[in-house]
Amino acid sequence: MSAANSQPAKWPPANMGPDEQLATFAGGCFWSVELAFQRVPGVVATAVGYSQGQVENPTYQQVCSGRTGHTEAVQLAYRPSEVSYEQLCDAFFKKINPKQRNGQGNDHGSQYRTGIYWHNEDQRQVVQARVAAIPGCAVEAEPIKSFWPAEEYHQRYLEKGGQCASKGCNDSIRCYG
Repeated sequence: MSAANSQPAKWPPANMGPDEQLATFAGGCFWSVELAFQRVPGVVATAVGYSQGQVENPTYQQVCSGRTGHTEAVQLAYRPSEVSYEQLCDAFFKKINPKQRNGQGNDHGSQYRTGIYWHNEDQRQVVQARVAAIPGCAVEAEPIKSFWPAEEYHQRYLEKGGQCASKGCNDSIRCYG
C-alpha cells in the first residue's frame, strides 16, 4: 500500500438526499461497529475511517502507530424519518463498553478509544445528555473535527467476509483480522 490512502470512491455519498444526515461514532475496531450500524433500518450508507486526528488523509499504518491522534470511526448516512439519532446512540451504547478507556475488548490504544462526534446542535444535545447520564463514562463527546475514509479493503470488511449485514439481523458479530 502506498503512503496515499486508497479511499472509497465517494464519501460522503454524493447522492445523499435532503432527508438524510451524517453521524459519526468510534467504538474500538471499526469493522464490528460498521456491521452493527449496517444492520440498523434507516441507515443508508456507512464508511469506516479515521476521525479527530491531526494528520490529513492518514493511512491505517499511521493511525495504528497511535501518533496521529485519530480514532477508528464509522461515519454513516441515515434517514431521521426512519431511525432517530437517539436510536443510533442506543445501538452504539449496546455495542460498546462506555467505561473502557482507550480501547474496546482486546483492542487497546488511543486509536481504539470511543467517541461520538456530533454534526449539528440537535446531535450535540443528545450526545452530551447521554454521556452525562453514565457515571464514569469514557466516551468522547465532541464536534466532528475530521473524517478520512479508510482504505478500500477496510470498507464493509466483515460483510465481505460473509457476515450478515441485512437490516434487523441479530447474528453475533465476529471480528477478525
